[in-house]
Amino acid sequence: MKTKDTIFAFEFKLNVSAGEALVQIDEKGYLIPYALDGRRLVKVGVNFDKETRNIGEYIVLEEQL
Repeated sequence: MKTKDTIFAFEFKLNVSAGEALVQIDEKGYLIPYALDGRRLVKVGVNFDKETRNIGEYIVLEEQL
């Protein structure tokens, strides 16, 4: 998702940790094409909990490329 001053990379998982979602963002290099864009880069890892049928955990990190 792109806004005026920030680019967000989201990864959603089911019944694993939000940290694993962040690892996938890094491993797949989702933000690399935007490294020279000049906008702030933010990673968002989200885990959905099957039992509660809701967000179980999320982590938001600003990327430092």
